[in-house]
This record gives sequence, structure tokens and C-alpha cells, in this order.
Amino acid sequence: MLQGKDLILATRPFANEVRWKSWWHLFTTLVVLGGGYAMVFVADSWWVKVGGSILVALTLGRFFVIYHDYLHHAILQHSRMAKVLFVAFGLFMLAPVSIWERSHNYHHAHNSKLYTSSIGSYPIVTKEKYLSSSAAERTLYMFVRHPVTIGMGYIFMFMYGMCIRSLMSNKDRHWDSIVALVFHFGIGALIWWLAGFTGFFFGFLLPFVLVLALGSYLFYAQHNFPGVTFTDKDGWTYADAALDSSSHMKMSPWMRWFLANIGYHHIHHLNPRIPFYRL
Repeated sequence: MLQGKDLILATRPFANEVRWKSWWHLFTTLVVLGGGYAMVFVADSWWVKVGGSILVALTLGRFFVIYHDYLHHAILQHSRMAKVLFVAFGLFMLAPVSIWERSHNYHHAHNSKLYTSSIGSYPIVTKEKYLSSSAAERTLYMFVRHPVTIGMGYIFMFMYGMCIRSLMSNKDRHWDSIVALVFHFGIGALIWWLAGFTGFFFGFLLPFVLVLALGSYLFYAQHNFPGVTFTDKDGWTYADAALDSSSHMKMSPWMRWFLANIGYHHIHHLNPRIPFYRL
């Protein structure tokens, strides 16, 4: 069995984009997303609106994984149209380019290292470290990892973590965080103005609550599962972190489509330049 550098090198043939496939997957995603919004804003039936809202949420999840691949330089590089679309999408999703690239690239480079795993992922400490922490530190640690906090990812991970916290830490570097907040809630206000509260709820609020709860859960589950390995810096290797500390989440064909194969997270960590449709 290949290991270490040899294993990473073996993934390189798959890290080649098929350009027309990238555009096709993006186009079909936009079509399905448009269909979901049509169900929300055109249909009279509440059940159709609920179904459309769920469809929008799931398709935004797929769009986010495609956006994530673009920022990994796996697809659609050197396309001005793609750049404009993805930058706008990142703002809309409260995951602007500057903070996503910084935190997510750090996460890939330091995945499963003890004491540095909290950047771009959920924090984890040893039992000894937890017991030696202050009461305030323990409370914060448990709060961040609590299922309710994860379920409210819209507020805690994206609105606060991606935007407000990054803006407070370095406003010059993460100026696009304030742009994201204004753009995101500006779109929400526009929907309310044009479609009323019902349109706002089913076309904006509910989809974002659902998709960002799902996204936050995936961020957690991809690196917190039975048998996961965490090591200190001295015993850490990139390949081992990918295979032993990143999950393979089995999904139905439907969810593989909606989440753009993100369940093959261990392979993605071996080589993030592999387009999602080649995982």
C-alpha cells in the first residue's frame, strides 16, 4: 500500500480539471437553485414553498463546495466570469474570500495537530489540557462544541466567526467581512421588500439556517468521529492527517450530488486540487 509522499503523488493525475465539466456542474447547480427559488416565490402552496426552501438550502450547499473548490484552485481558474460569480457568492454566504482562504488553507496545512486545530475547524484538547483549563476556558470550549451551537452555525460560525470576529481581528486584511454582512442582509431586506415576510422566510432565512447548520455539522463531523487521530507537531504528517483524521462519510447518491462529493473528505485532504467531480 502506498504511503506518505508516494500516496500524495499518486493522486496527481486526478488533479486535472475537465473545463467543460466544471462549467456544466456550475450551470446545472444554478438551474436547480433557480428552480428552488421559483418554487418559493411563485407557488401558492405552503408545502411547495417548504420544499422549495429545502431545495434552495441543499443546492446552496452544493454551490458552496464548488466555491470551496474554486478557492483551492481546483476549477475555473483564470476565468473573470467565474471570479466575479464566486466572490459575490462568498459574500452572500457570509464566507468572504479573505477569511475563508486564510482559515481554510491553514486548516489543510495543520489538520489534526493538537493545540492548532481550532483555526478553520472546531477546537479539540486532551483530557489533561481540559482539566487544567480555567472554568471560563472550559465553558467556552464546551459552548463552541455544543450541538446547539453547531446547529446555529448561521449565527456562530458564519455571521460571527467568519465575518464579525475576522473584522475585529484585522479590519484592514478582512475588510470584505463588512461587505459580506452588508451584502448578505441587503439581499435579505430586498427580498422582504419585494416578497414580504413569507418570501423572506422561505427564500432567505430558512435556507440559510438549514444550509449553514448542515455546513457547520459537516465541518465538525469531518474531523471529529470515532477513531480519529490527533497528534502533536512532532508526530504529524500530511498524509496520515488526511487518512486518519479526515472522515469518509458515506452518503446516498442524492446527497453526494447536493454536497458535491464532500463525503470523500480524506481524499480531498490528500490533494485539494482534485475537482469534486473526480473524487
